[in-house]
Amino acid sequence: MPQTHPAIDQTVPATAPPALPTASLSLEERLTLINTAMTVRLDEAAVAYEVNTAHIETEPVDLADVVTGPVDTGLAPLPELYPTPVAALLQRAHHRLLTDGWCSGVLVDEDGARCMLGAIRAEARGDRGLEADAAAVLLDTIRRDFGDDVDSVPSFNDAHGTGRVPLRMLGQAAHLADARGL
Repeated sequence: MPQTHPAIDQTVPATAPPALPTASLSLEERLTLINTAMTVRLDEAAVAYEVNTAHIETEPVDLADVVTGPVDTGLAPLPELYPTPVAALLQRAHHRLLTDGWCSGVLVDEDGARCMLGAIRAEARGDRGLEADAAAVLLDTIRRDFGDDVDSVPSFNDAHGTGRVPLRMLGQAAHLADARGL
């Protein structure tokens, strides 16, 4: 027959705690008093819970069985937002930088990350005219935000330490090319 453990008697004596003169206390003092009283009650309840459940045998839980995360399915496919060829190319180049990574100093680094022009060249798939048009729109977009001092797309790309601004410029260039009907 399984052994049972009697619960500890948690009945409280019938005497009420002495009343405190709350009328003469400020709001802050009353809140502090109530907070202290509640903390004492919660501490007593925690101890009672530990005492009442100490006899219950439990098995350790492997958190890998309990905590799960979303399945990595990769990036969503690129939606076709722009019907014009230059805007679509710039959008694909933007997406390529998001998926493959951004780099500076080279068109493609050893990990497969690309610079702005490297992403455009990869997505142009050998069409040099389309590549040149996309680079021209991108340079116009960069000069709108950063002035005419920018010499080229590669020099702008290499002037940044992260890909945040170059990615933003590619997205804006896609919008500009679409607005121009390119």
